[in-house]
Amino acid sequence: MTFSCYRRLPLLNSSRAKRMFEGALEQARRQYRFSVTAYVVMPEHVHLLVSEPERATLAVALQALKQSVARRLVGDGEHFWQARYYDFNVWSRMKRIEKARYIHRNPVKRGLVEKPEEWRWSSFNHYATGVEGMVEIESEWTGKETRTAGDHPAGEAYGAGELWRRHGKAPPEQTKLGWGTL
Repeated sequence: MTFSCYRRLPLLNSSRAKRMFEGALEQARRQYRFSVTAYVVMPEHVHLLVSEPERATLAVALQALKQSVARRLVGDGEHFWQARYYDFNVWSRMKRIEKARYIHRNPVKRGLVEKPEEWRWSSFNHYATGVEGMVEIESEWTGKETRTAGDHPAGEAYGAGELWRRHGKAPPEQTKLGWGTL
């Protein structure tokens, strides 16, 4: 899914604002029990590739996430987010890989960095190094009881193509990603 700051203003431009968003995303992930497959926090918008939450609907979880960030950064009286968000149902492994790549390459495409690993506010470095960041990413390094190392779409996107074949697993459940416009 993709959602934007109010009037596409760069309200997430500071490192502090991006870190605050990551903290709020992790809090929402835990509270609503959804998996984060990929994300990037850009200066004026966010891309997420997530599962459906176990608790409540995706719309409710997203509303809580957006409200939490807005209250921390601007308070109750000002606009922070555009009212709508864009989502896209992702059903296939290849589409998940495509969307994860798009998410991680977004800062490069925008000219903010030369390589995805230079952008600190995304899940790319988790896939590149296995290092855990502020947001827990569902991957071969953090496989849960419901998934194992071979169940992650981005593993193949970043050079671990044998994972699915080796583990003989089916791809994980449907994930959602809004692709928005840039």
